[in-house]
Amino acid sequence: MEIRLTSGETLSISEGENIYQAIKGHGIYLVASCGGKGICGKCRVKIVEGRHKVIAYGKLEQKEKDAGFVLACQTIPEEDLMVEIPEESRLVVGDKIAVSRSRDLFELLHSFKADIAPVVKRIVLSLPHPTIHDNISDLERLKRALEEKGIKGMRFSHGFVSSMARSLRDADWKVSLAYTDGPEAIFISPVEEGKDRYGVAVDIGTTTVVVYLVNLTDGRLIDVGSTYNSQLRYGDDVITRIIYATEGGGLRELRDAVVSDINDILAPLIERQNIRSEEIESAVISGNTTMSHIFWGLDPASIREEPYIPTLNYFPLWRGGTAKLSINSQSPVYTVPCVASYVGGDIVAGVLASKMHRNTEIALFMDIGTNGEIAIGNNEWLMTAACSAGPCFEGSGIKHGMRATEGAIESVKIDPATFEPTLGVIGSVRPMGICGSGMIDAISEMFLCGVIDQKGKFIKELKTDRLREGEEGPEFVLYKGEGRDVVLTEVDIENILRAKAAIYAGVSLLLKEVGFTLSAIERVYIAGGFGNYLNVDRAIILGMLPDLPKEKFTFLGNTSIAGAYLCLLSEDMRKEAEEIASKMTYMELSVSRGFMNEYMSALFLPHTDITQFPTVSDLLSKKKP
Repeated sequence: MEIRLTSGETLSISEGENIYQAIKGHGIYLVASCGGKGICGKCRVKIVEGRHKVIAYGKLEQKEKDAGFVLACQTIPEEDLMVEIPEESRLVVGDKIAVSRSRDLFELLHSFKADIAPVVKRIVLSLPHPTIHDNISDLERLKRALEEKGIKGMRFSHGFVSSMARSLRDADWKVSLAYTDGPEAIFISPVEEGKDRYGVAVDIGTTTVVVYLVNLTDGRLIDVGSTYNSQLRYGDDVITRIIYATEGGGLRELRDAVVSDINDILAPLIERQNIRSEEIESAVISGNTTMSHIFWGLDPASIREEPYIPTLNYFPLWRGGTAKLSINSQSPVYTVPCVASYVGGDIVAGVLASKMHRNTEIALFMDIGTNGEIAIGNNEWLMTAACSAGPCFEGSGIKHGMRATEGAIESVKIDPATFEPTLGVIGSVRPMGICGSGMIDAISEMFLCGVIDQKGKFIKELKTDRLREGEEGPEFVLYKGEGRDVVLTEVDIENILRAKAAIYAGVSLLLKEVGFTLSAIERVYIAGGFGNYLNVDRAIILGMLPDLPKEKFTFLGNTSIAGAYLCLLSEDMRKEAEEIASKMTYMELSVSRGFMNEYMSALFLPHTDITQFPTVSDLLSKKKP
């Protein structure tokens, strides 16, 4: 059987295979937050012609069913089909994304005064040519030269020795030996005066992958590349991917997907800078615990099962060849250490980049992205937790939710008299959905305008055609379109309130655990891609961020890549990252009795205890007649 797409492609399909599996096998990917289990309702396609069997329609509305729409993951062809894939259903994970290169971030990077000391060290050796009288082996000759320089006990891997003989002779016995602490020999290259050295820093996010190409000689950032993490094909969040890796036997697929992303980013960077992949002599990987495990091909199953124990938190200095990266195969790859199953190297890198661990002031670090992780502390102590907020701010679990890409509603203003919304749309195009910042704007505006109450429920008596009854219950129409409307349902609002409640409850509980109140926080660092678009005032009205003066908030952008960059350049920074990881006290919120109380209190707008949000209380009092 075949599937013909209205865009022109013709795909073969095996008997019993669903449409989602078939088109994925041909390199065409659909948005599937749930990983193809029929729960999210995002992989909608239109059957133009052909008999087919629908297992379930999931969240599709009756008018969509009448128009021929089905869920690709729940539809099995019974004959050749003609299928149309709507623009909003197609996942293009290879697209380049904007990378934060703000002045503040780079001032932060260069404010560290540590000496440049990459993982790889170099020593120039001039070996005497072998003769009939000086006929020791190549390796013994190399060891002798090292001992003359005062270096003893060097280890040599099979990979090093296998290419050593040719390398020594090609360089006419005058070589630059690259090695790491241990000490362990990495590779040999000819001596080239003034030759630049290169390394890469990589942030493996659940949603995005970012690569920095760095000159290791002077620390210059010479090129940047980024893309969406291709693992999005298998689900939006780490839990879905763990399930796919373990129960679905897809660990290798997930690993290959992200390694291919990194190599695809590297290829044009290397070409633009006119260097060879063999010249990249070290790499640093920063990611959450699940992403780090999958990158190295480690079974992540125990991460999601109580007592939530990862395979390891401190990773050995494995090689570029083992990682399958398009760099020198002998290059050491340093992985920023993790803390626990749900607090990974990205948070350690973030704390490092924020410098909160160096200062006396009590600071709150929040990485608000696909997951929600927080850290509180100063130079004496650090506590951390994962808030289990879920990826709803990335669009998952929201009827018309989407990532912050073209067509996403990113800002909302509602007229308090007419309830008519004014929308800001990324790319100034027709709205296709709503992203995280738009959700926060919309809900805070609805609350202030009296469209919803403190519980997030719609005021049914409201006189506006924007409020209507949908198949999932009441919904507010943000955009009325010819194809389909863009709405926020009461169920959507409930999901968003759950996410924000988890974040705020995590902050509250950690503070109580160490005996402090919100007033003790002197600085709030907001990290993560989502943080770049976050409106602090609106997030406070929502009850996601603590009600603190705006000047206390600092946006740092992608601190995971910033920390990886620091670790790539400096031995001191690597040691500091490891000290941060060992110093962090992790609190498992899922088994904490106090967390549920804090969470239930935070499920309201902005909170059941309005005294915690004095500015919101003032706003509401001014709106009362």
